[in-house]
Amino acid sequence: MENPTKVRSIFVSDIHLGTKFSKADALLDFIRDYDSQNLYLVGDIIDGWAIKRRFVWMQSHSDVIQKILRKARKNTNVFFIAGNHDEFLRPFVPILLGDRLKIEHEVEYVDLQGRKFLVTHGDFFDAITMTKRWLAVLGDYGYSLLLNLNGAVNAARKVLGINHYWSLSKYVKDNVKSSVSFITDFEGILATHAKNNGYDGVICGHIHKAEMRDIDGVLYLNCGDWVESCSAVVETLEGEWKIIHFLEK
Repeated sequence: MENPTKVRSIFVSDIHLGTKFSKADALLDFIRDYDSQNLYLVGDIIDGWAIKRRFVWMQSHSDVIQKILRKARKNTNVFFIAGNHDEFLRPFVPILLGDRLKIEHEVEYVDLQGRKFLVTHGDFFDAITMTKRWLAVLGDYGYSLLLNLNGAVNAARKVLGINHYWSLSKYVKDNVKSSVSFITDFEGILATHAKNNGYDGVICGHIHKAEMRDIDGVLYLNCGDWVESCSAVVETLEGEWKIIHFLEK
């Protein structure tokens, strides 16, 4: 086994343990391949919504939890930011589990350049999630349907001799006008909130779209997800920010 790539901090979100769509095996490979001083779990790590509907918990899901706990015991600082799908934790936040594992609503992160970042899942800035819970749940069902259809679409593509994976759910997210508008609004609202509160950047998840860009002088970083894109945000030991698309790597 090659030595893991060492970075200062890793940020992952939207793992959705407890669903059949969670790519927990890929995440385990990623955690083995990358070693960090700090590990930030930016919400929706455990999918409480899905568990209520249908409990799907595989050995790899337990392995992810055990791996995270093991890292905390071996001097990695682990921060768990509760999201809307693991909101069952929020009544108990903040929680300190040992010296190196904390569960919070949000945290502040300072990079090697001295810039301050707000680290938050992001659902507090999603008007649908916050004001129309029934619509958010309905959207979650719709997303699950698209993920199920991905399998059928790619099976048909293989019959036609097309082996490259194509995501229907990602296509809808990237091309349907209302979806694109929602994502743009979400990013802008988060960046504005960060700027108004004295932050130089914001690190979030929630919308399953990995991104790194400047929005009106604020560095916006979205971790993506471990349902489809298998992406993470990292700060290197030199202070450089990167998005890792692990399956592409």
